[in-house]
Amino acid sequence: MRLSAFSLMALSLTVPEIAQAQEMLFRLPAACEVGRTCFIQHYVDHDTSPGSQDYRCGTLTYDGHDGTDIRLPTTAAQKAGIDVLAAADGKVLRTRDSMEDISVSGRGRESVENTECGNGALVDHGHGWQTQYCHMAKDSLAVKPGDTVKAGDRIGRIGLSGATEFPHLHFTVRKDGEVVDPFTSGPASQACGAGQQASLWEPSVQSALAYQAGSVLNKGFAPGPVTMEAIESGASEQNTPTTSSPALVAFVRAIGLKGGDVQVLTLFDTDGKPIAQNKAPPLDRDKAQWMMFAGIKQPAGGFRPGLYRAIYRVERDGKPAIEQAFGISLRL
Repeated sequence: MRLSAFSLMALSLTVPEIAQAQEMLFRLPAACEVGRTCFIQHYVDHDTSPGSQDYRCGTLTYDGHDGTDIRLPTTAAQKAGIDVLAAADGKVLRTRDSMEDISVSGRGRESVENTECGNGALVDHGHGWQTQYCHMAKDSLAVKPGDTVKAGDRIGRIGLSGATEFPHLHFTVRKDGEVVDPFTSGPASQACGAGQQASLWEPSVQSALAYQAGSVLNKGFAPGPVTMEAIESGASEQNTPTTSSPALVAFVRAIGLKGGDVQVLTLFDTDGKPIAQNKAPPLDRDKAQWMMFAGIKQPAGGFRPGLYRAIYRVERDGKPAIEQAFGISLRL
């Protein structure tokens, strides 16, 4: 979805000469660790047709998407508070801070028409460069129009406002009004894989932002059946199994899966013996997210104390694409 620089009252501002275009570099605009406490869900769409392709010609985007989505693993993580940070020095042009943190899935996108960005901020960095920060939490903004910010200054907190179904920061970069992909330094209209892939991210964060064609968003163990709602809320992480639980269930939620991917989740006992396995049929199409679990009911006398492990594997085009191992020590 293209999120316009939301229309609020414009201010006459003198923007400082902050950086030359060729010197523009951005910090990670969120106070989180990519791959652990936050994940890249979507990139800029580089396909000008009704289709969609990210900068690596992959599927981690959708038609018309004009920014980078930095997603939190659960709504519990969002409520705990993750700061949104200024990506570079600049001056705040416009803000919004009054929209509720409610998923659009239950109320319809028409309810946020013309306010799709939700609570957000627009920052001018000089020389035609601007950054936009969307979907922040209500009443979390720490800046107002006219404020000068330094890179790393707190702007607000990641929220669930506007046109979104999950807590994330939608971060957009523009140069002279045109969307630029910070992973390539080129415009969104540039075909994927074309030209020099010169990142606009600071060197300190480039390795953390290395392209991942799919990731495990959540993983863990539960004492019974698991739902997508329980994973999203964080409730599934709070109910820890014990040796007397009615069941032992390993679960994962992955993002960025492709049509044809084959997923296998295997649960192993304390001796390393497989005791449950879920092998899903090949995916019929690309999936933004997918949840699966494998488990067994409590045996007579309860589960043996000790370390139980699970391994989640994704095979893509006949080759390993994702592998994640995790475990739990069951106690009496």
